[in-house]
Amino acid sequence: MLKMLVFLLGFGLSVIGFMYIITYLNYLSIGMSFKEYLKFILTRGECLLALVGLLIILFLIFSKR
Repeated sequence: MLKMLVFLLGFGLSVIGFMYIITYLNYLSIGMSFKEYLKFILTRGECLLALVGLLIILFLIFSKR
């Protein structure tokens, strides 16, 4: 039961993070280069939630219990 709740937490964090990453894609249309875009999203906390969520999900999938 706890494993399922933690999985859902990781899923929710990754959805929120990827939502912000997709939203910030609009910066490419106003002239920001792709390199600047990557640097920008790597410094934003809400975008790092996608990475944290994916790490939680991968840990739960590959854990033995």
